[in-house]
Amino acid sequence: MIDTSPSLALVVLCAVLVAVGVYLVLERSLSRIVLGFSCLANGVNIAFLIAGGRAGAPPIVGQADPNEMSDPLTQAMMLTAIVITMGTTAFMLALAYRSWQLDGNDEVQDDLEDKRLAVMAERDERLVRDEQNQIDDAVAETFDETEDEFDSFPEGDVK
Repeated sequence: MIDTSPSLALVVLCAVLVAVGVYLVLERSLSRIVLGFSCLANGVNIAFLIAGGRAGAPPIVGQADPNEMSDPLTQAMMLTAIVITMGTTAFMLALAYRSWQLDGNDEVQDDLEDKRLAVMAERDERLVRDEQNQIDDAVAETFDETEDEFDSFPEGDVK
């Protein structure tokens, strides 16, 4: 009988990397988000490794018995995940660097439109549409995030 149970050390490592990754991705600093994404991706790669089963012979037809070969799909998925992670990490690092150049920090800003919608929800207001299904002008107005804080709100009571 073949032992297919995963290593406890790998399972714990996978769980820790995923937990740390999720925690860091939820932070507001882009550099922490990049580190969290990297931890999360490595945790998922280790999960692929665990799911692939035991190590075996190289998956080359004619070299070994098919029952003794390792799973080539796991190897292909891990390699693909590594390449995608590297590209995404490079893109996020470029975003963090550009944010640092523009603002002097890499903190993610609040979305003013989300705050405006939250205030409307607190007041139990809705998007008002007329007979031609047009949104009310005051509600449809878009706001520029580069303006001073909350100057663009119609009633100025959002803080």
